[in-house]
Amino acid sequence: MTTTPDRNRVQLPGISSRAYEHPADRSALVALRKLSGFDTVLKQMSGLISERRLRLMYLASAVRVSETQFRSIYDMGRDAAYTLDLHRIPEIYIQQDPQVQAKAIGFDDPFIVVTTGLLNLMNEEEQRFVIGHETSHILSGHAVYRTMLDILTRLATRVAWIPLGYIGLRAIVAGLEEWYRKSELSSDRGGLLVGQDPEAAKRALMKLAGGSYMHEMNIEAFLEQFHEYDTAGDLRDGFLKVLNLLGTTHPFAVVRVAELDKWQRSGEYDSIIAGNYPRREDDSDARVTDEIKAAAESYRASWQQSQDPFIGVLRDVAEGAVNAGERIFNRFSRRDGGQG
Repeated sequence: MTTTPDRNRVQLPGISSRAYEHPADRSALVALRKLSGFDTVLKQMSGLISERRLRLMYLASAVRVSETQFRSIYDMGRDAAYTLDLHRIPEIYIQQDPQVQAKAIGFDDPFIVVTTGLLNLMNEEEQRFVIGHETSHILSGHAVYRTMLDILTRLATRVAWIPLGYIGLRAIVAGLEEWYRKSELSSDRGGLLVGQDPEAAKRALMKLAGGSYMHEMNIEAFLEQFHEYDTAGDLRDGFLKVLNLLGTTHPFAVVRVAELDKWQRSGEYDSIIAGNYPRREDDSDARVTDEIKAAAESYRASWQQSQDPFIGVLRDVAEGAVNAGERIFNRFSRRDGGQG
């Protein structure tokens, strides 16, 4: 089966997912990859046949794209695999559903599901960004953490009658939800690397907020909307924004557009397209402690740039937590002989 793209895009041979992952996402994934057998445990926890069951369900109830069915989507999947240098083209299923949704499913043999609602909403280049986004989830191996979040969320509901147990699990779930949101920012970047059309990527994310009315929307105005959201009004607004995030696994659309725009303007996107990126063959050399420090620096920069007054109040407390976390990881690193 050929993996030659339908038009000229820059291929990224051997690219590591570390190239596009948000620092908070990357640090967690690097740590997980160091835990030999962890993914095996999660597979057993999630059920040995769940992935096969889901594939059979979509095989029976959805349309699998191919050279004869949804050919344009098939080509996008092929192109995404080519660009990210995947050795296998993930299967893609089209599901009849008015909801605008796409997802990557599975551990051993991941596949992608896209709803007709999304196809109806987005044009070809925007769809390409979405397929690239989901393919990036597969390259990163995000299914491991997502399965953990699902397991713990279900467990939290079962022990809700035990106050201390529930509070402890909810704290863990909240942390995983924060990771999940950062993993979405990672895959937005991956989607941009696949489609290599920044305006189409931003349009796709804007449509999650405003629907198909692109003639009524403007990217620059939407970015100004993010500025208003970020600055908030007073401490109450900042606190309410935190409450609004509870239970969510995806950043709000205005945040995603602003974060992707910032990443593109930072020069990282152009640098990767020019061939300057970490390779998969070097993933085993990535050090957990270095990635933790990078994540801490990313949060520090975010706090410093934010004009949210509530963030300003919490900044000193958060700085103390980050510094304490760095000391713990540094101590662990020294005891482990410097291995990351």
